[in-house]
Amino acid sequence: MKNSLVLFLLMIVVTGTFAQVDTMKNSLDTVPKFYTIDTVPDKPNISNWKTVAMANRSNDHLLIQIGYDKWANQPDSIQTKGFSRSFNVYFMFDFPFKSNPRFSVGIGAGVSSSNIFFENTYIDITGKIANRLSFTNVKDTTHFKKYKLVTTFLEAPIELRFVARPMNAGKSFKAAIGGKVGTMLSATTKGKNLLNASNNVVNSNVTKEKAKRFFNTTRLVGTARLGYGVFSVFGAYQLNSFIKEGFGPDVRPYTIGITISGL
Repeated sequence: MKNSLVLFLLMIVVTGTFAQVDTMKNSLDTVPKFYTIDTVPDKPNISNWKTVAMANRSNDHLLIQIGYDKWANQPDSIQTKGFSRSFNVYFMFDFPFKSNPRFSVGIGAGVSSSNIFFENTYIDITGKIANRLSFTNVKDTTHFKKYKLVTTFLEAPIELRFVARPMNAGKSFKAAIGGKVGTMLSATTKGKNLLNASNNVVNSNVTKEKAKRFFNTTRLVGTARLGYGVFSVFGAYQLNSFIKEGFGPDVRPYTIGITISGL
């Protein structure tokens, strides 16, 4: 009789113990999984992005851009040549949306420079010939073999960004659209190797002239880029006139190029 009673009590204890274990297991199954940058799957099925730790994600904090530059609305009288180019560097802060970090806003600052090359042209950047930014054809007189206009801007870009895999932006499709506002730091013409009308070398000196008086020193630019990983193509178009109204042609610089991004 005693043995039967002890066995009965033991069965009750064991049954209660297993019941508590099952209850704890079921409770744990209801706790949402918390992913980190290192543990999240390549293609996660995440219904609640708040369970993903995004603090250490990388998403284009550094942008380096190399582009081909042209002027829209350029008159036929202005003769450009060669590979006019730009070089831009920006540092960006990235602010992902809490509800869906595939979308974010990037804000930053940086410097851009543009080199537009001309053929048989002299640009009166200082206004010593006329009170305007004139482009004179000097093919039949002394002229520079190499001649360019160099402008540099301090800029503040802003982007609305999309990254398909925000946990691993370095291996993800990405896109961005936005704009930037800039202030001109300098505008300089640079001529090298002065030639006579017969294209014989007069001297090999480098001549520079610097002035900003005829340029809109504030510029507004629309931007867009599309790519995968650290590489993307970008486009930029100046929305306001490059030259002040009444002081030269209403040209609008634009750029097509490659962006290398990271951090």
